[in-house]
Amino acid sequence: MKSDLKINGAESLVRTLVHNKVDVCFSNPGTSEMHFVAALDKVPGIRCVLGLFEGVLTGAADGYYRMTGRPASTLLHLGPGLANALASVHNAKKAHSGMVNIIGQHTLQHLELESPLTSDIEAIAKPVSHWVKTSKKSEDLSKDGAEAIEQAKKAPGQISSLILPADTAWGKGGEIVQTKNLDTKIKVSQETIKNTAEFLSNGKYSTLLLGGGALTEKASLLAGKIASKTGCGIITEAANARLSRGAGRLNMLRIPGAGVVDRALAMLEKAGQLVLVGSKPPVAFFGYPDKPSLLYKEGTPIMSLADVNHDIYSALVDLATELDALNQSPKFLAKPKKLEIPSGNITKEKLALAIGNKLPEDAIVVDESVTTGRDFFPYTAGAPPHDWINNRGGAIGYGMPVSIGAAVACPDRKVILLEGDGSGMYTVQSLWTMARENLDITVLIFANRTYEILKGELINVGVQNPGPRAVDMLTLDRPNIDWINISKGMGVEAVRVSDCSKLLDALKIGIKKNGPFLIEIIF
Repeated sequence: MKSDLKINGAESLVRTLVHNKVDVCFSNPGTSEMHFVAALDKVPGIRCVLGLFEGVLTGAADGYYRMTGRPASTLLHLGPGLANALASVHNAKKAHSGMVNIIGQHTLQHLELESPLTSDIEAIAKPVSHWVKTSKKSEDLSKDGAEAIEQAKKAPGQISSLILPADTAWGKGGEIVQTKNLDTKIKVSQETIKNTAEFLSNGKYSTLLLGGGALTEKASLLAGKIASKTGCGIITEAANARLSRGAGRLNMLRIPGAGVVDRALAMLEKAGQLVLVGSKPPVAFFGYPDKPSLLYKEGTPIMSLADVNHDIYSALVDLATELDALNQSPKFLAKPKKLEIPSGNITKEKLALAIGNKLPEDAIVVDESVTTGRDFFPYTAGAPPHDWINNRGGAIGYGMPVSIGAAVACPDRKVILLEGDGSGMYTVQSLWTMARENLDITVLIFANRTYEILKGELINVGVQNPGPRAVDMLTLDRPNIDWINISKGMGVEAVRVSDCSKLLDALKIGIKKNGPFLIEIIF
């Protein structure tokens, strides 16, 4: 795309991003990125969201992709900035979220001098990226940016890392580049469709194991039709990038996740033969003494209908057609359910009842509740329709940043964050960005003041009688974390509750409020 504008490399890159609808940049710049920052000011059409920690930025890009299916960009400062971002990039990669990470670098000449912030950025980026490139010429920066976007958009979503030396940013820019409009989803073969239909019709009990694109409302309803026709069951992976659920949608059980291998084994033992739809054969979160890593019995018949990079919706349409199931009523539909109003002291069950009672229609639930929320699903299945987001990668601190991205992506929807007190502290700087952007997020902090999951893990790995020093490593007291003052100091209104009546009142306030609101729940 030719332009008469005289622009530098950084501006050509920003204009290429905007031209290709990468119009959000989660940013924490430094000296080497100043020309890019100046370009953001010159180019209309891009929203810049500042974060105080790089893990917040890449986590936000993850949440943005999960809700839009489009990559955002991030702006990171040199190798240490990327290193700060890596845990969230890991989670995004496991969730198949596309993003374009733009990582500043010293000038090409300065790199030879081994100054304090010099590092091998490509080596840092490669383990968590699908595509890595250092731009060497300012005239090529827009072309490299377009390639980064194309790679990020590849199904099911990929991590692009574009390294931007400062001199390519301030040098003469090239033309704005249009990305290729590629449909990278793979069509499932008719042979696979027929084989899967025969597998489901062989007289043995089967279960569809759904993940990825199979968890949208449209796709999962097709799975429900197939279940009605064949009598198969439906479950999902333990953690899902985005799950459509609530009244009128499928009520699907999740495989129990970290720390509860025995529960997962019991579920899979009843599942019979497995049909994988956007999912992988289920494995335990960790390896434990005297427990299997595979969650299904060796020799269990497994058929893969579609992988995450396939056109999963079309595959389900074709399978339902092959089985003559398109006119079936979906099985496992959740019905609206009036729940008991909890009262008295707060327990995990009463928390679930409170959330199930107050969850607004079309909410986005970001779940990092860990042990507290393991059994929330039955109580929220009949709530108004909503999306539920889990941590696919397991790196702690994902909840707050992903909530930011979801709120930026969907400003007309309420985001409800279910957050553990320990995990929340990993990316607590997120509260500041929520306040700065006035994002519509209600944060529930489950303040049990302990790493509860690790107490169970001590037993799981065979430590039966932990001593006082071991136990002390799993507590969050001395001092207790004061979430009210932390939140207010970041600009987010907050309240503390310790009984169900006050919890319900606080939820009502938070859900009604158009902006961030934090509830510290003591139990």
